[in-house]
Amino acid sequence: MKVLIAGGGTGGHIIPAIAIARQLQAECPAEIMFLGTPRGLELRLVPQAGFPLTLIKVGQLNNVSLLTRMRTLVDLPLSILRCVALLRHFRPNAVIGVGGYASGPAMLAAQLLRIPTLAFEPNAVPGMANRLVGKRVAAAAVNFAPAAAYFRNARVTGIPVRREFFALPPRSAQDTTAHPHLLVFGGSQGARVLNQSMPQIIAALLAAVPGLTVLHQAGARHAESTQAAYAASGADPARWQVHAFLDDMPVRFAAADLLLARSGASTVAELAAAGKPAVLVPFPQATDDHQRRNAEVFADANAAIMILEAELTPDRLLRELTHLLASPDQLAVMSESACTLAHPDAAEVIAGMVRDIAR
Repeated sequence: MKVLIAGGGTGGHIIPAIAIARQLQAECPAEIMFLGTPRGLELRLVPQAGFPLTLIKVGQLNNVSLLTRMRTLVDLPLSILRCVALLRHFRPNAVIGVGGYASGPAMLAAQLLRIPTLAFEPNAVPGMANRLVGKRVAAAAVNFAPAAAYFRNARVTGIPVRREFFALPPRSAQDTTAHPHLLVFGGSQGARVLNQSMPQIIAALLAAVPGLTVLHQAGARHAESTQAAYAASGADPARWQVHAFLDDMPVRFAAADLLLARSGASTVAELAAAGKPAVLVPFPQATDDHQRRNAEVFADANAAIMILEAELTPDRLLRELTHLLASPDQLAVMSESACTLAHPDAAEVIAGMVRDIAR
């Protein structure tokens, strides 16, 4: 079986796509090709995973300047023609669109050539590429039930997440009470609002929650300034750490009683898999405000507290974190609620859907 996986841009799109590709290869002899753009994370992550990657030129249409939109509209027909030629050469049995710049042209080209297509949508609200093709796909795999309305033959599958997140040992009640631990995680690039807010409250937070330790991923660009701000706060340096980037995230999740994070698709999927309660601060500039919709799903399920960035003040953040970290029973309830949003068999289910449409 031959499968083309198109799209990417962010880790929330490309990391699950790689998991789907690996699952397909584990289940049957499958030749996989990825299609992306030079601007996305696929340029680094796909070759690292050992898959071939073809690039096309296509840009944004949403939330961009008129000039950028005009350039994209000029590039779009050429991108579709390039995808038609690629599909005729590769001759895939199915095309998977994971959202992102390259997804739209590839899915449109596949539909023109009557190649079965499957849309994968990790967010509660689909991006423009998936909205354009949603009603013409053979099937769709979505992470959140509200997204199913945008697609034909949609199924709530969840997002493929590394197995390690599902096998984390639970924190004991004694550890949570005596040595609570907060993980601040703004994604691989960090989150400026979290980098600025946490140093303002860290001294008061450590004073209010006995035994608390804090681990903060600030991103490469802001790690030095964030660490300096923590140090200037006067908070006990033995109880906090700031890093540019954290490896082995399952281990970091396992040590945490509570996370303070953005609400990108991959982050919330990992929270559900790990059964971790969170305070979520959606990135307000995310396309179609999808991070807010993701956070709302978790807040409605009592798995997280959502604070909109416009409403995030040092006093509000200190109050929410202090209350939760001092309430192990509430954290346990939120943890159980987060687990109900997990999909441990997501990769297997999506791979099965791909095989079905390929037949």
